[in-house]
Amino acid sequence: MNKITFVDTTLRDAHQSLWNGQMTTAMMLPIAPIIDQVGFEALDFMALISMDWCIRNQKENPWDRLKLMSKAMPNTPLIVGGVLRNFGNVPDSVTEFWAKTVAKAGAGLIRINDPCHDMAEIKKAIKWSKSAGLTTMVALIYSYSPVHTDEYYAEKAKQMALAGAERIFIKDVDGLLTPERTRTLVPAILKKINGIPLEIHGHCTTGLAPICYLEAVKLGVTTVHTAVSPLANGPSQPSIENILKNLPHLKFSADIDEDALKAMTQHFQYIAQREGFPMGAPVEYDLFQYEHQVPGGMMSNYKAELARRGLSGRLNALLGEIAQIRKELGFPIMVTPLSQYIGAQAILNQTGGERYKVVTDEVIKYVLGHFGELAAPVEKSVLDKILKMPRTNELENWEPPEKSIESLRREFGEDLSDEDFLLRVLSSNQASLDDVLAAGPKKYDYPRGDKPILSLIEELSKRKDGASVQIQKGDFFLELR
Repeated sequence: MNKITFVDTTLRDAHQSLWNGQMTTAMMLPIAPIIDQVGFEALDFMALISMDWCIRNQKENPWDRLKLMSKAMPNTPLIVGGVLRNFGNVPDSVTEFWAKTVAKAGAGLIRINDPCHDMAEIKKAIKWSKSAGLTTMVALIYSYSPVHTDEYYAEKAKQMALAGAERIFIKDVDGLLTPERTRTLVPAILKKINGIPLEIHGHCTTGLAPICYLEAVKLGVTTVHTAVSPLANGPSQPSIENILKNLPHLKFSADIDEDALKAMTQHFQYIAQREGFPMGAPVEYDLFQYEHQVPGGMMSNYKAELARRGLSGRLNALLGEIAQIRKELGFPIMVTPLSQYIGAQAILNQTGGERYKVVTDEVIKYVLGHFGELAAPVEKSVLDKILKMPRTNELENWEPPEKSIESLRREFGEDLSDEDFLLRVLSSNQASLDDVLAAGPKKYDYPRGDKPILSLIEELSKRKDGASVQIQKGDFFLELR
């Protein structure tokens, strides 16, 4: 039987999609040695932007997370990365320095996602990453539109291969891929990448991703990205349990330790129950998804923002507005950060009394081509309106601000370690970072979910309000004082 390998997304994309990124280092660390035994080819672990998330929302040092987990899982390479181009917030010098520093801290692979498939930016990121000693994984970000054809993706894949990508993966962030499209897309890409391994990373937003995975495997995809079942399905990835069950029927196999996998699954089931986090579940098919294409991870945040503004009752109208904006702007791919830009513009269009009366700087920059080549031209009526705005003239020659590492060190502190320096540059909340650094190393204690009785005993033994712990089952009796 031909072998299929698995990239696990549980500790990054899956909990970001299903649990709003609330998994902490303490929840990961106790089960890490078991995860290391499962047999994953690699583990999707950390994005560039998630370092700031760790600081702001979890009061944790992301470098501790990376180093502790890489030490606990020496046999499973960790994947970092994400959007590595400068949209005006992170200079190229910082991203390049970050790549070198995460490699030293224990990362093994790097994901390179460019929302516009801008080859100049992708080539730059490949060069940085290889120089840092990281294996490069470049994303073909899938979208459904008249211009995102098989030929479009085949040509982009060819360019990625020529640029030196070591791995290429289809990234269906919006859950739009269908089995029928998979049957034409995968062969078109494979013909152009000169034997480079092709992988698939999908989201179950429409419920079709598991079927697409199986179709992709039949056609020559060798690696699939999955999560354990408590964090699979819905806006997340397919479950590894489901794919493993179906592979033998297609005459494929995988070298997965199913006992270790079971223990890993039990641990995250326990966390979901203990913390009140949702358990992944299959979703019903939603045809509207193909119009607005809002990613599952963004949808929860968007609903929260609408609630904050008192606009919850206008969700469907806003999703329809997003679909219209996509068409007018030449079908930008709904992926970070473009999806957020379009979502913000939709609110302005719906609440401003006139569509495009106010246009965000980010949308103007996109229309002017500052974020890369547009997949299709902007509709003339919208383009004319935007080009007539005074702000458009001001941004016509905009370039993302660049600063050298040396100048940034003078700004943030020349005595900082490389890791603390990067946290200073990347953090959006310096006060939160002050607290994290002042607190020093944390204790990452959390019960093992696959050993519930042992975890219960450990927790009870730490309590100060009891003299002893008694355990009895049949003739067995144990008392701990």
